Amino acid sequence: MPDFSGSSGSGPRGPQGGDDDINFIKAAFQWQYNLIGLGGAAAFALIAGTGFPLVLAAGLELIYIATVPQNWRFRRMVRSWQYAEEKRQIEGTLQAMYQEIPPEMRVRYARLDQLCRIIRDNYSRLSSTSQMFVKQVQDRLDGLLQGYLRLLHAEHQHLEYLRVTDPNRIQQELAGLQKSLATDPVKVQEINRKRIEILTKRLEKFGKIHENCDVINAQCAATEDVLQLIRDQSVTLRDPQQVSDQLEGLVRDVEQTEETVREVQSIFDMAGPDLSSGFSPLPAADAGPAAPRTRIRS
Repeated sequence: MPDFSGSSGSGPRGPQGGDDDINFIKAAFQWQYNLIGLGGAAAFALIAGTGFPLVLAAGLELIYIATVPQNWRFRRMVRSWQYAEEKRQIEGTLQAMYQEIPPEMRVRYARLDQLCRIIRDNYSRLSSTSQMFVKQVQDRLDGLLQGYLRLLHAEHQHLEYLRVTDPNRIQQELAGLQKSLATDPVKVQEINRKRIEILTKRLEKFGKIHENCDVINAQCAATEDVLQLIRDQSVTLRDPQQVSDQLEGLVRDVEQTEETVREVQSIFDMAGPDLSSGFSPLPAADAGPAAPRTRIRS
């Protein structure tokens, strides 16, 4: 089983990320040492039979809540906690996806993972002046592997939907309803019009899902081809900046394919549960800010 703990290319923001989504006051209150202190004060008050320790603890807690959340060291520590938690969640999601895809897709993923390892090893031998771009190459390879696995998982879901859905039966049922609609009682006509609408949308969904499968498979094949080319180029230690830019474009293509899959699924999700049951949408990649592009010309 592959190790996803090193994946970082499209993972959560690092400890230096923004503070808008972090409640530092809540983090300070829930810090284990603060809770231990409050619990100790409550236990001491219970043993002593007086409320003075609680009053003293409340005063100290107010000072603590007013000062500690503003401390930059504490904020940095909280960011690292959040980063570690987001990273664990991403790793858990990737592991679950890997477990769900069939063996032949796991083999496909393993081949791409091996390609990425070879590319990393080859570029790790470059001089220290090139290491900044080598790090970009490594990060983008990690992000590319994540996107590739998400696409494989989405393709597996799509193929399962196509396997259990019979468009010919739906078409026959639709034709039968349309044929008998004019002779049906008024109440039955009202119900059958809704059924016709649902069956028509199911046929439309089947076509879109089939098209999505072709798009995903083509994108995965293109990813494999480009990485094989980069592997060949890495043997001659081609300029890592050019490789990093090439990988950036490939990551962008994968993300656009993922977005196309999500957009198609969202259309049918809005149509109602009858059309989306048994088919979970493709999880979104991290929406955190992209790393700034840096170019150094020799």
